[in-house]
Amino acid sequence: MSLRVLVVDDEPFVAQTLRAFLEDEGMRVRIEPSGEAAVAAVRAGAAFDACVMDLRLPGMDGDVAAQELHRLCPALRFLLHTGSADYVVPAALRAIGIGQAHLFKKPLADMTPLAEALHELHGASTRDP
Repeated sequence: MSLRVLVVDDEPFVAQTLRAFLEDEGMRVRIEPSGEAAVAAVRAGAAFDACVMDLRLPGMDGDVAAQELHRLCPALRFLLHTGSADYVVPAALRAIGIGQAHLFKKPLADMTPLAEALHELHGASTRDP
């Protein structure tokens, strides 16, 4: 089964570029332009293995959206994607398993490490204990 990835980004060019690259890597990708839209999609029954979350979003920011998505779907794994050079993962996100290693800075000159991290997250969440 291919990895199901939710990309939450309000910048259409960034979101479409991520989609194209990740689909070339064999992943199924859905884009949502806001935290609210991502939460609504999950509440409506959409299922994902991983989420690439932008942090600066209109309305609900990425930190809050990730926490709400985790509450709705505790198995969902996250990568953070931001243009903020000085962003540090806050304690609330660390508490749900998101660390500095899950943080990718925009713009990505090479998206291969992000795709590899998604595969690693998915592998970690599907391994037998």
